[in-house]
Amino acid sequence: MKQARILVVDDEQSIADMVEIIFNKEGFSNVDVCYSAAEAESLLFKNRYALHVVDVMLPDKTGYELASIIRRISKAPIFFLSAKTSDADKLRGFIHGADDYITKPFNPLELVARAKVQLNRYLDSPTDKKTVYEFGRFQLDANAAELVVEGEVVPLTNKLYHLLLLFCEHPGQVFSKDQLYERVWGDSSFMDDNTIMVHIRKIREKIEKDPSKPEYLKTVRGIGYKLVTGEKK
Repeated sequence: MKQARILVVDDEQSIADMVEIIFNKEGFSNVDVCYSAAEAESLLFKNRYALHVVDVMLPDKTGYELASIIRRISKAPIFFLSAKTSDADKLRGFIHGADDYITKPFNPLELVARAKVQLNRYLDSPTDKKTVYEFGRFQLDANAAELVVEGEVVPLTNKLYHLLLLFCEHPGQVFSKDQLYERVWGDSSFMDDNTIMVHIRKIREKIEKDPSKPEYLKTVRGIGYKLVTGEKK
């Protein structure tokens, strides 16, 4: 559980940093901190989190709006932090997908104790465990972030892993270059066509018998790329 990745989003830097420190002291070393919804969205499409700690009042979006984005891509617990203490506010938080609602000021040790309970439930749930994606000659173990091709472990960079994982999670779905850049790099407004092409080529070099004639990672002319099942061995 202590290896679980945690996202903390709060525009009050002192609070966000304090939450990070207390998690670190309790043995959680994979804590990402940001101070706006835009920063959080970028991280959400790059990393997988087992817990999201989100301030309700952010400068660019509400925590409720951010929670809606989280829920589209993850079932991991969401904690709302808020100075709003009424029952109506708490109810609104749970309606928007919260697993817990913690009012400010709060005891950081209580936050961590509640987090441990939710993490235990989430990580022990069989339906939420990461799976091994198998496509003939290669397998991607999302739990270990490990690619195995014909029985041999093949190293992947962070971006290559997340790009391949996206394809494995959605076999047969066509992704445009814009979609790939937004999901893996976080902002398609700065997209570089060459970056996508280079990463697609590198993935093919790792998973295909003949990268020049791909069986798995196909180009859909004029649209984008998709992963097909290929020939089962």
